[in-house]
Amino acid sequence: MIPASPRRAPSGGAITLGDAPEPEAWDALVAASAAPHPHFSRHVIEAHRAVGLLPAALRYVTVREGGRLVALLPYRTARDLSGLGGRILRPFLSPYVTATAPLIADGPDRAAHALALVTGLEAAAGGSAWRWPLLPTGEGAVPEMLAAMRARGWAIGTVAGFDRPVMDRRADHAAFLADHPDRARFKDLRRRARRLAEAGTVTHACATAGADLARLVTSFLDLERAGWKGRAGTAMACRPESAALARALFTAAPGPVGVRADALTLDGRPVAVSLALVHGGTATLLKTAYDEDLRSHAPGLLLEAEIVRACHETAFADRLDSATSEGSALEGLYRDRVPVAEIIAVPPGRQVIALERRLRLARFERDARAAARRALRRR
Repeated sequence: MIPASPRRAPSGGAITLGDAPEPEAWDALVAASAAPHPHFSRHVIEAHRAVGLLPAALRYVTVREGGRLVALLPYRTARDLSGLGGRILRPFLSPYVTATAPLIADGPDRAAHALALVTGLEAAAGGSAWRWPLLPTGEGAVPEMLAAMRARGWAIGTVAGFDRPVMDRRADHAAFLADHPDRARFKDLRRRARRLAEAGTVTHACATAGADLARLVTSFLDLERAGWKGRAGTAMACRPESAALARALFTAAPGPVGVRADALTLDGRPVAVSLALVHGGTATLLKTAYDEDLRSHAPGLLLEAEIVRACHETAFADRLDSATSEGSALEGLYRDRVPVAEIIAVPPGRQVIALERRLRLARFERDARAAARRALRRR
């Protein structure tokens, strides 16, 4: 793909629709971005590419100011029910992407960078709508982006939304527990931990690189495949390419995104494993699996409680992002919330399909998919 000719941003910078930026500039933007998340980092995108899970038609809106990359969004076009089968645009999405905020450099000029990105989104759309899932609407530069859209005449509507559990680190673990609104949850977890300890020695282990990390990734794949996801055929180990993606995502590599694996072990055997990407002070707890034969002991939640403790004791992150959808068991463990929404945003111009009709179609599709997932889990 040959990049399109650069357009001029309102502030005088250059907007380009085309290929991915050079690695150094990309990593620098990831490191400097507001409300950092790892999903549009080079690490994650290249992991998908390496195992054949990156859409061939993926393009990038990029904004440069003074030669510096200040905004980026990977996107693709698709046919979608919300457009009656017509063309819409979406940010890059895969089953392993849990947030889709664009990368926008933080600092005093971030509103100008957001406006320039919106100009690029209009150019990419060519009059088509954007369907934008998993957008943290109150985080980083997203409010500035939405404000710029509205100021330029975009029509924006919300398909659905939920509050995602996150944990912002307190002064210490005692302070976290002291005014937690659900103390009964921790009392129950202590009881379950005592019961599990009756079966053997329980420990918490973690790894960030090397053979230990690789072993915990393998343990995660084995645990997930042995559970209901394996029976449903949706575990990462059920498909060679998704198993390869797990190993590519959760392997330490140069750049601003780190990797962390945590495990709860019983006599040395992992009975729950959590895999996280760590960037900009946030640990995104992307995947978790546990031994379902020990379900009554809640090993997954016991591990999450240990991760909370380790976060306070070692300060490996300022925030834990649950990376969950609505109705997560972590809602009773994590105290803080981040609003996440799916929106449809239509650039100014003649609307062939009314925004409200698009929203109704998108909600119908969303409800149908949720029902299918519930049925699959009951199998």
